[in-house]
Amino acid sequence: DPDEVAKRYSKAPCLLPTVSDVPRTDYDSIKAYFVDFLKKEPQGTILESYVTSGPDWCMDDGIYEFTMGATGDKVKARYSFVYTLEGGEWK
Repeated sequence: DPDEVAKRYSKAPCLLPTVSDVPRTDYDSIKAYFVDFLKKEPQGTILESYVTSGPDWCMDDGIYEFTMGATGDKVKARYSFVYTLEGGEWK
């Protein structure tokens, strides 16, 4: 559900998508990206992961690979996830 995915982002988000060269910096643009991306039926596997953390944040960087169920295409890419604690909830 693209709406549920977009809700996971912080109030000041920045998504640099795996299969797009357009930065997404608000709820609507993040949701729009996932509407299209999820149609491809992606199944992801994390190949390498490097985690660091602090009091109210955590960062996970690494390499992942998606297989698109709709086409069988594979996309291997780097990722960086930064989580922040907002109102007692990780975003």
